Amino acid sequence: MTPAVALFRSLADETRLRIVARLAAGEARVVDLTGQLGLAQSTVSKHLACLRGCGLVDYRAEGRQSFYSLTRPELMDLLAAADGVLAAAGSAATSAAAAPPVSAR
Repeated sequence: MTPAVALFRSLADETRLRIVARLAAGEARVVDLTGQLGLAQSTVSKHLACLRGCGLVDYRAEGRQSFYSLTRPELMDLLAAADGVLAAAGSAATSAAAAPPVSAR
């Protein structure tokens, strides 16, 4: 699998796009993401593992907690460009870049 295929495959899930959009606002713990996105801990952890595997997300440990963040903030520029392509093509679909930001607590 080429790196481009891996990148777009990792972004081909609405939940992962929501996580990426939230992390664009700043780092977060799994518990923060579960509360803000209304998802189960296991779901968030599974999607974070996918995003980490593609190198889009990393974490830092602080005591017993892990804080996740985007490794490539310019990813949001890519998602905004995708929205532009979709809009130009007349598609009603939007990505996380166009979604209202999830506020950090």
